[in-house]
Amino acid sequence: MKKHLIGRPVPRKEGRAKVTGQARYVDDLVFPGMLYGATVRSRVPRGRIKGISFGEGIPWHEFTIVTAKDIPGENYVALIAHDQPYLADGAVNHSEEPVVLLAHPEKYLLEEARRAVQLEIEALRPTFTIEDSLNKKEIIWGEDNLFKSYSVEKGNVDEVWARADFIVEGEYRTGAQEQLYIETNGMIAVAIPEKGVTVWGSMQCPYYVHKALMALFGLPADKVRVIQSETGGGFGGKEEYPSMIAGHAALLAWKSGKPVKIIYDRAEDMAATTKRHPSRTRHRTAVSKDGKLLGMEIDFVIDGGAYTTLSPVVLSRGTIHAPGPYFCPNVRIRSRAVATNAPPHGAFRGFGAPQSIFALERHLNRVARAIGLTPEEFRRRNFIQPGQTTATGQVIRENVNMNHLLERALVLSDYHAKTARFARENSGQRRKKGMGFASFMHGAGFTGSGEQYLASVVELEATPQGRVRVLAASTEIGQGTNTIFSQIAADALGLDYDSIEILKPDTASVPNSGPTVASRTCMVVGKLVEAAALGLQQTLVGSGYLPEGYTPAGFERACKRYIESHGPLKSSSQYQPPPGIHWDDATYYGDAYGTYAWAVYVAEVTVDTVTFEIEVNDFVAVQEVGKVIHPVLAAGQIEGGVAQAIGYALYENVVWNEGRMFNSQMTNYIMPTAVDVPPIRVFFEELPYSYGPAGAKGLGELPMDGAAPAIVNAIENATGVSIHHIPVMPESLMEALAVTEKAVERA
Repeated sequence: MKKHLIGRPVPRKEGRAKVTGQARYVDDLVFPGMLYGATVRSRVPRGRIKGISFGEGIPWHEFTIVTAKDIPGENYVALIAHDQPYLADGAVNHSEEPVVLLAHPEKYLLEEARRAVQLEIEALRPTFTIEDSLNKKEIIWGEDNLFKSYSVEKGNVDEVWARADFIVEGEYRTGAQEQLYIETNGMIAVAIPEKGVTVWGSMQCPYYVHKALMALFGLPADKVRVIQSETGGGFGGKEEYPSMIAGHAALLAWKSGKPVKIIYDRAEDMAATTKRHPSRTRHRTAVSKDGKLLGMEIDFVIDGGAYTTLSPVVLSRGTIHAPGPYFCPNVRIRSRAVATNAPPHGAFRGFGAPQSIFALERHLNRVARAIGLTPEEFRRRNFIQPGQTTATGQVIRENVNMNHLLERALVLSDYHAKTARFARENSGQRRKKGMGFASFMHGAGFTGSGEQYLASVVELEATPQGRVRVLAASTEIGQGTNTIFSQIAADALGLDYDSIEILKPDTASVPNSGPTVASRTCMVVGKLVEAAALGLQQTLVGSGYLPEGYTPAGFERACKRYIESHGPLKSSSQYQPPPGIHWDDATYYGDAYGTYAWAVYVAEVTVDTVTFEIEVNDFVAVQEVGKVIHPVLAAGQIEGGVAQAIGYALYENVVWNEGRMFNSQMTNYIMPTAVDVPPIRVFFEELPYSYGPAGAKGLGELPMDGAAPAIVNAIENATGVSIHHIPVMPESLMEALAVTEKAVERA
């Protein structure tokens, strides 16, 4: 038996079907008698519903019409809090809130009908900003507009200020960001009261949708079935929101007795669905004259929008990552997720960490400047070392070497030589160049006790032909799940790659392996695949059917004999936490994650001081992610994450108008194209993690965290202008340069 697939760029499992057009996305599916569904939404950000009228000229008797009174079960999206209704009933809390559902066989008449529905809403005073929500200008949620708050304490922050040689303060902001997956949200539902509900759709988390539909229809688990169709990207935008659109399609199907398909166009998808949470972070940092961190006080606030959705867990990750990969003996973090009258914000790659890490890495450059150290030297003096503790008291047990990652990144990017050359050449030039970097880490898997709570399960089943099927709810959304699961299983069993088959996620046939989020698919679920594969092997060896040193042909013979004698040959594995992991949810203290991935990113930029355009010319990404399972897919994850983060830093500006996304089209919401993305040079360090498959860690979210602060640090290096928010649009750069010039003139 020979292991030979881990670390090799094998062909993608689903690649052929996608490039030949055989892959079936939800909008490719057509059912007999199918209706098309549409959603009538509020245009008022906050108010009371006084009436619904249906305009003339529309054959309303041909339509299926659903309002809140038609819901057979509970009118809430079952997730963390049960506060978000499927259909507004009496009140609306954000623009784009669903109020009425329509279905008809003719999609063009359906659109006319949607425009003919009039909602009479008495407007109430809305709240749109973090400050107004914190100041309780209007109470729109609970008693104080807080969805969730956290407090992290380490050491004694109050006593460090008196003995600090330097105290540096700063405030930093990040904007919303649209996930902008290629395929928009879509669902098809079949719902028959006596048989139950089945939905097909584009999603990341089939069991989230399953749980939500059970509550919506008041049905037992076996009466609800959720099937993932081919999914064209997610980035978090298809984590929780598919429960909403699945519920809408199913409600229309339930009432009409016919299959119903709802596919959002791009404008509706951008305006109505979740986005990255905007944030505000305030830092106060105490430092000694020799450049050592003494104390960090961090106030981190995110805008949750109108309903809770996933804000508590986004806030959690942002909170834990706020102090970064540094050792500080005294840390205090206060964090809050607040309510506003915008559409609810939700999951997006990085999940709160990009917001708090942007603030930290910009702030530490300010601290370094205040005490007279270079940014790299200040970080070298403060990187966390093995045996030291994070802000939550987690002891770093791995052989982390952030100094090595930093040095490698600086060498590969030619950071020092370029920084010196640009400083000489920029004077008097219209186009100025600069270098910047960011150091960061990202926890893999669910935070704290999250993985234990999920108790994920994976099952493997062998066939008489010696093929092995992997049964898991983890979804393929373009990132390579099917491929790496096949590599892991094949390597564990000593089989050929083509001997492994990944079953489509379907809640009627696959166990709940948890959601496809949080950089957990490879590390957590992949480890379960590996364990179940070894369990399958042990069953065959222990029963005497499979000798040591077997070949794939010998494995096939053993499977056939076993199944003929004993029936189905299956093996399952359930998550168990690594030994020594302890987390206290009440105190928010302990081992926040089983492990972290670590990274240093370096950006080279050019700033045009006349047009105020910013170009990223080169990008170096160095990361330690454990064992790399598939080098091409892994590099692709880093490249894609960096490209998204370039958009976050420079281009993707969500323009709000009375709580509505004003630029909900790809003509005026600008994302980076191939022309705007530089060469992204990806380098891996491999420090195998004992509790990941073949030593792998999670890496999908990591690249979203560090690119934006590296780019903005480079902008400051080029121009001398300190910018504290993203995205850095040409207008804001123009204003910042003008302020700096006036300050120089006054001096």
